[in-house]
Parts: sequence; structure tokens; C-alpha cells
Amino acid sequence: MRAIAGLTDSGRAEEAIGLSREALRQLAEAYGQVDDSDGVLGTLVSGLGEAHLAACRAAPADPDDLAHWLVAQALGELGELVDIEPHDYEEVLGTQGIAKVRELALAAWRDRPHGWAEKDLMERLARVAGEVDAVIALYAADLDPDGSTHGAIARELDAAGRPDEALSWAERGLAETPSPADRSLELIEYLCARYARGGRLAAAVELRRGYFAAHRTLAAYQQLREAARAADVWPAEREHALAALRAEAAAHGGNRYRGPVLVDALLDDEALGAAWQAATECGADDTQWLVLADRVRATRPGDALDVYLRLVEPLTRRTGAPVYERLTSLILSIRDCHRGLGEEEAFAEYVTALRADQRRKRNLMAMLDAHGL
Repeated sequence: MRAIAGLTDSGRAEEAIGLSREALRQLAEAYGQVDDSDGVLGTLVSGLGEAHLAACRAAPADPDDLAHWLVAQALGELGELVDIEPHDYEEVLGTQGIAKVRELALAAWRDRPHGWAEKDLMERLARVAGEVDAVIALYAADLDPDGSTHGAIARELDAAGRPDEALSWAERGLAETPSPADRSLELIEYLCARYARGGRLAAAVELRRGYFAAHRTLAAYQQLREAARAADVWPAEREHALAALRAEAAAHGGNRYRGPVLVDALLDDEALGAAWQAATECGADDTQWLVLADRVRATRPGDALDVYLRLVEPLTRRTGAPVYERLTSLILSIRDCHRGLGEEEAFAEYVTALRADQRRKRNLMAMLDAHGL
């Protein structure tokens, strides 16, 4: 790069242009075969791009030739390696060159309307020119079936100060994606925010309800709860949502590796008694049981103790610092339970037996000593 810059500084900018282009071409060819995890090659390519731009400014190239080169780089392998922005060359290209870039980009996009690089180049050119409708036309020509593109168009129109058109596009996305299971979360998020701002709270609840019915996750439950509370209809919505989660839990159950969403939802609602009952009846994973035990330890130490003892047992057959840390944490919780039950002597006997069984694990012994166990 210093050599190329030296050519430019010494009045040999045309040579610098040719040399930088050749270097970029060779690097683009080699890039796929090189491990650039440290980013050295990417930095080198960026530097060459800057050197090329500086050389073009010093010895303006033919606008048509430069336009062809820029578009070719943006659409080729080099476009994935470094951002070569045609508008950075605007002063060199002039009106004629910019028009040629747009002409070539448009022709490439028409040849490959679904090509990512072609669409991206067209979008960048339209944004620089401030052509919102051109950006929208690009999106509209290749609408995703889940409505996410409709949402992107809506956000573009919002940014351009055209909220009515934005809402129309977003609602068109709903109409063209009638199944809640197929709708993108981004579209739902956008519309719920718009409905909330416009006081259409029932419409927001309806969207969240449909999404939750199709995606029974804790996040979908939380989003439904937020919308329903805003509309002051959460008790009824909660009853229906929990009924759906109970049916799902009854059908699929739970195990130590994947527990039912019902338990997570009840925990999130701070309904600890109901969450414990659901875990007992439908099953729960170890993480859910641990959260439950931690939450009820002060009021139900005997129940929590049973959970902790079960979780400790498989850890005693494993080794490693993370295992020892988790084991120590559980033993501290077991101590709290015994104290809550007034069974300090039973805890002392438990720790003595555990230490005798695990005595060969010196790091674990040291960790227990550090915590007074």
C-alpha cells in the first residue's frame, strides 16, 4: 500500500490505479482459501481500496471504465470482502459516471432480481440518492412470505415521515400471511407498537394471542401478558393461555432436559405454588426444578431439600472446576434447608459422609473448606 501511495504522490497515479486493482483482484481470488480469522487480509484489502480511491482522485479515470469496475467489484467476490461504495467516487465519476453506475446496477438487478449483491447495490444507490420509493420498490419486488419484507417497507416509510402508508404496508403483510404460525415476529412487533400508540389495544392483544397460539414460548407468553395488561384484559387472557400450556404439558410432559413452558410461565407470574404443582404433575427440567427450589426454600425447606439432594447426586460422579462450583452452591442451599428445618446435626452428618465419599477430589475439598462446609 505504501508503494501504491508512493506512486500516487510522485505523479504516477495511473500506475497506482492499475496496480491497486490488480492487487485487489488477486486478494479476492485468494480470500476463500485463506484463514483470515485475525482480520489481517481484510485490513489489507480495505487499505488497498483507500489507495485506489486516492489514486483515482489524483488522476481521474474514465467515468465509464470506473463505473464498470466499481459495479463489477460490488457484485463480485471483492464485494463480500470490503465495502466499495460507488458514492465515495462521486467526485471522480461525475454526473456521467454516476448515471453509468446506476444503469449497470439496474441491468444486473434485472438479470438477477433475487441476487443478494445486486439488490444490496441497488438499495445502497437508492439510499444515497434519497429515493425512498426506489428502496420500497426493491423490497416490494421480492416479498418474503412471512411478512418480514412488508415490515421493512413499513419502517422505511416511517423513517420518511409517511406513517399512514407504513401502517398500510404492515397490515398488508398480515393479510398476505394469514396464518399466525407463518408471520414474522418483526412484523408483529411493528404492528403491536403502532396499535399501542394509536390506542388500538385490542388489536395488539389479538396479534399477540395469535402469535402465542402458534409459538407457545415463554417470550410469546410474556408479550401477550404485556399487551393484555395494557388493554386491561389479562385475567381472561391468562386463563386461556395457561389452559393451552397445560394441554401442551399434558400431551408432551417434561423431563430433566426440557421442561414444559407451563412451568416457566407460572414462575414468571410468581405463581410458585401453581408452578410447583405443574412441575410435579407434568415434569420439569433440572433448571426449572432448581429455580423452583431456590424460590420456595424459605417457605418450603423440606420440598426444596429434596430437589437439591437429587441434583447433587449425579454431580458427585463428575469432575472439573465448574462441577465443583455447582456442587458447592447446591450444598450451601442444602445447609440453608436444614437450618430452616432445625436439622443442623443432620446436615453435619450429610456433609461428613459426602466429604468422605469425595475425599480424592482435592480441589472440591478446598472449595468446601473455603465455604466452611
